[in-house]
Amino acid sequence: MEMPTLSEAARLNPSDTPRAVAARRPAARTAGLPAMLLLVPFVLTFLLFFLAPALQTLYLSLTESSLTRTNDFVGLANYAILVQDPSFWASLGNTFYFAFLTVVPLTALGLVMALLVHHFVRFQSWLQGAFFLPFVLPISVMTLIADWMLQPSSGVINHLVGGQRAWLADLHWAMPAVAIGTIWWTVGFNMLMLLAGLRNIPAEQYEAAALDGARGFTLFRAITWPALRPVAGTALLLQLIASLKVFGQTYILTTGGPFNTTRVTLHYMYETAFTQSDAGYAAAIAMAFVFVVIALSLLARMVARRAA
Repeated sequence: MEMPTLSEAARLNPSDTPRAVAARRPAARTAGLPAMLLLVPFVLTFLLFFLAPALQTLYLSLTESSLTRTNDFVGLANYAILVQDPSFWASLGNTFYFAFLTVVPLTALGLVMALLVHHFVRFQSWLQGAFFLPFVLPISVMTLIADWMLQPSSGVINHLVGGQRAWLADLHWAMPAVAIGTIWWTVGFNMLMLLAGLRNIPAEQYEAAALDGARGFTLFRAITWPALRPVAGTALLLQLIASLKVFGQTYILTTGGPFNTTRVTLHYMYETAFTQSDAGYAAAIAMAFVFVVIALSLLARMVARRAA
């Protein structure tokens, strides 16, 4: 008969018999079965809708293919063309410019809004609803509102500044105009995340600091910001990834113009695949861009950890 292991022997009662120990083993082995069964839907979804398409895209990037058929295997030829493609580098620069215009302002403005909602207790529900409402709008509605506000002759922005500038057709202002619309649309998400962080700070810390004479910005610097720093780092990382993946706003508002100054990387990939019908090269653009996003995300996470 099989003897009990050392860990099992440590849990034995004096009255336990070898037969009782052997009877408990099947139950111990099947204890994790429900958890494994619950993981099956996620694993299948991950394999079918993420890993398999990613591997197929990787293979497609190594071929000379169209949208309807896969042709000869060309190895790294598409990537060699990509490195020397000025249109790709221009679109990547436009993507970085958009991220520069949105990532930090969205996080900073979200923090200001969260502080306002947290401070004005009587109006919390109203302020939270007003700040978060644009985030629930679909992108088609958001771009329609932004286009109306930025119209040269009848737009609200030109009425306020007293001019007739065609913001979305201006070489210098087209991308900032898209960025401002994006900030108005998505800042509510960052506000909600930072507000949750504020509500997790114990009130006793503020009370103890107030007894020591701390007020205003001193409380923020000594208590609020240190407690919110991990949440702010997460918000910055998520916003960086979202800003690098921009496509819908620029595609609908400017279609990449004027003169491709707002054509971002995903827009260039879309044109390559569906306008030029060059699926192999579009897949190479996609794989290179995924590598860029992952690299920047890891770099941002490393910087955030060192700052913390």
